[in-house]
Amino acid sequence: MPGKIHTEAEWAEFGKEHVTHGLGRLRDHVMVKGRGAELWTSEEKRFLDFTSGIGVVNLGHCHPAITAAVTQQADSLVHMQCSIAFSAPYLQLIEHLLPVMPHPSLDSFFFWNSGSEAVEAAVKVARKYTGRQNIITMQGSYHGRTYGSAALTKSKTIYSQNTGPMMSGVITTPFPYWHSLGVSPSTSEEELCRMAFHQLDLVLKQQTAPSDTAAIIIEPVQGEGGYVPCPPKFLHYLREVCDKHSILLIIDEVQTGFYRTGKYFAIQHSGVRPDLMIFAKGIANGFPISGIVGSKKVMNCMPVGSMGGTYAGNPVCCAAGVAAQEVYKTGHIAENVAERSAEMRSVLESLAKSSKTSHLIIDTRILGLMGAIEFRSPSSPLTMEGISQNQNVPKDIGKRVQKCCLDKGMLILTTSCFDTIRFIPPLIISEKEMEEGMSIFRDAVETVAKEG
Repeated sequence: MPGKIHTEAEWAEFGKEHVTHGLGRLRDHVMVKGRGAELWTSEEKRFLDFTSGIGVVNLGHCHPAITAAVTQQADSLVHMQCSIAFSAPYLQLIEHLLPVMPHPSLDSFFFWNSGSEAVEAAVKVARKYTGRQNIITMQGSYHGRTYGSAALTKSKTIYSQNTGPMMSGVITTPFPYWHSLGVSPSTSEEELCRMAFHQLDLVLKQQTAPSDTAAIIIEPVQGEGGYVPCPPKFLHYLREVCDKHSILLIIDEVQTGFYRTGKYFAIQHSGVRPDLMIFAKGIANGFPISGIVGSKKVMNCMPVGSMGGTYAGNPVCCAAGVAAQEVYKTGHIAENVAERSAEMRSVLESLAKSSKTSHLIIDTRILGLMGAIEFRSPSSPLTMEGISQNQNVPKDIGKRVQKCCLDKGMLILTTSCFDTIRFIPPLIISEKEMEEGMSIFRDAVETVAKEG
């Protein structure tokens, strides 16, 4: 009954009864408080959070500057429908974002609620601007779960399974990742790029003519695809192809933006210019706002009234976004990311070299505080390269390591259809917290290795 005080177990049973089955969970805890890199359940069990709400609370849970800005805004204006008038926070957020764009041509913004919606807005703009239908996406990509965005998502079939037909006009090309290309994990980056170039050229010759192709969409670091950084050389090649054929290059920074990889936007590692850029997650540290940005020439192709949404660019969310940008600019975030990234890298690489655990690990990948460790899998011959018959490699290593971490009070996530664990701690995580988290993780991997 409303108002009744429930135990965590009672709430969990209530949730399992009334929350849709399609929404999965790691555990049935009820979280009631978060501060920085820590979360607490209703029964006061503490968790060290290495998920950041899947890359959302970059500045940690309940950052005081964000809380203060939201409180103040909620006391003055909670909602201003964006099709009726401007709200001050909407314009202030643009004012803060303009100087940090990866290219000065990106100067026309539209704010929506989620990354999926922003992806679909970008598709609308690309198709309208070019007068073409087809969109090229990458194998292993993740762009959302709504109908249009799920059609572009190629990391797992679960996101579109048995719900088709999906949005038409989507063509897939391999990402320069050894899994996507079906080659040895030891294949050089140069060779991976060469093979991916060749496959993209074939796509434009065999599946979608350049004159039918509106855009190529790509994540600078594949998220749900396995936390795989895209080689700058491949991004430069995409830019050349797009320029040659008047195709728009859409960069999806939903998970990689706002210092997650050590720079404001991950595309800045390559210096490549996006035609359209999508962002969300870390922009407002937990409040639902996303956006796309492009040049006025591209964005202004849309007729008045064709863009909008009831909650799009909500003033409270925009105020949270403004406060977050101020913290990014003054909070020494980049320096902390670099220092904590080095500590994470040291532990992961030591596990990959250790005589106790090296036989379990095929790859480690880190860019800023977006890191991954990929385990070998007996069902995936590519990952078993170099393993002798007397070395035991068990199944589902990642899930077992994850369970060990959860049992020890650390939230951590797997990712992709491969046996991979990803690291997304808050960007403000302290040296002590990083040491604690990596110690838990090291112990978990060693435990799984010992158990076999």
